[in-house]
Amino acid sequence: MAKKILVIDDDPVVVKYLTALFRDNGYETLQASDGTEGLKILKQATPDLITLDLEMEKQWGTQFYRTISKNPEYQDIPVIVVSGMPRPDLSIKKAVAVVRKPFDPDELLKIVRQHIGE
Repeated sequence: MAKKILVIDDDPVVVKYLTALFRDNGYETLQASDGTEGLKILKQATPDLITLDLEMEKQWGTQFYRTISKNPEYQDIPVIVVSGMPRPDLSIKKAVAVVRKPFDPDELLKIVRQHIGE
């Protein structure tokens, strides 16, 4: 069974790109345009990994992360911050990785494989 990745980003181009990248490499994907939508998806299907943008219109990635980190069911899901903000590494200290936009797709895939395999 394919590993599942939840992509949370308010930029539809980034969501489409990450979805294609992960699917082309054998992962199943779920998509959310903000943290609120991401929480709804989590209640339906628990992903193996989450890529999380920080700056989103409805709910910022940091708020989403605080919410899931308080829930034992979700707190062990690896989160990769994918952001164009300056110093995104300071926002979510327990993220397994921080990738700055624009990013190298091979580097992102390498990080994903390190944390959930293929």
